[in-house]
Amino acid sequence: MRFLHTADWHIGRRLHGFDLTEEQDYAFQQIETIAQSEHVDGIIIAGDLYDRSAPAEAAVQQLNRMLQQLNLTDKFPIYAISGNHDSNIRLATGTPWFPRTNFYLYTQLEQAFTPIELTDTQIFLLPYFEPFAAQQYFQDESLQHLDQSVAAVIAEMKTHFTPGKTHILVAHFFVNGSAQTDSETQLTVGGLASVPLSLLSDFDYVALGHLHGKDALQAPQARYSGSPVKFSLSEAHQKKGVYLVDTDTQTITFKPLSPLHDVQQLTASFAELTQPEFYQQYQLTDYFGITLTDTKPIPNVLTQLRTIYPRIISLNRAEGFVEQFSYQGEKRQQLQQQDPLDLLSDFYEHIAQEPLTDQQKKWAAAALKIANQEEK
Repeated sequence: MRFLHTADWHIGRRLHGFDLTEEQDYAFQQIETIAQSEHVDGIIIAGDLYDRSAPAEAAVQQLNRMLQQLNLTDKFPIYAISGNHDSNIRLATGTPWFPRTNFYLYTQLEQAFTPIELTDTQIFLLPYFEPFAAQQYFQDESLQHLDQSVAAVIAEMKTHFTPGKTHILVAHFFVNGSAQTDSETQLTVGGLASVPLSLLSDFDYVALGHLHGKDALQAPQARYSGSPVKFSLSEAHQKKGVYLVDTDTQTITFKPLSPLHDVQQLTASFAELTQPEFYQQYQLTDYFGITLTDTKPIPNVLTQLRTIYPRIISLNRAEGFVEQFSYQGEKRQQLQQQDPLDLLSDFYEHIAQEPLTDQQKKWAAAALKIANQEEK
């Protein structure tokens, strides 16, 4: 059988305030085209369909359109799970009758132990869960950490294996040895919230979600598809796409997706950035993280640059700000005794490398007055 593996759609996500609806629709259209042209037998979505547990109405409508198009119009079976960004309860709305159209969306741990039975394949859908859910299911309080919980879950799943069939696991967690980017929720604390790759060895393929880069894990039978859209500057170097998994030929093929607007990092001086021969080599509707190499302050630098690069998502200086404020001992006491407006002025000048204007000081004084009145 042939499956398309995708994950981490994060519908409703914004990129530093910029709406990504068009980018996500554009990626979805490519995913649909790949599924149709490759005649896949099903589509796997390994969690984080939404970006937040209480998605906005527009995000709900957008995801509904996508799922209806794939399942009801295109007639593709869908095998999906909830991720750590999803609300299990909200996402589960309507799921009792979804299987009538071959749409399987699992949001509760107990569902993971009933595999979806296909002709020669068993698909186990394991939604994101916390160890407490495993404690309740197994009635075992010793399951304190995710690795222990997943070990118990996998052991139970294996008791439902049908010999001779291909076994696929769809899951959403962090596997030891994987690499993260700053747009992904940090789930590892002292290594206790990660899962050893060895636990997954009895599955023929493990379709993972949570990490946004396809190269986050290098394993022959386990892959992160990555997100279809870039969600942070740290993902600028990543190639987005989906995996095609053919269980008959035992091949895994990456199919790239093209961005509507790419995410790029530029490092240059203000003079270079504003020269036509420099900026005309880029698609100026892309999202840019800009690092200035200038050492002197530039008035209204962000406003000026946005006349050329309208989608700037970050702006900083190459040399950084080495000095750090110290809040210990005598210095801390001095700061506590300092006038708030003077403290703000010092902080602003330290960071912006230019003093507050008279108008900015007036705004700050007015805001401080309101804050003081609210405290009384």
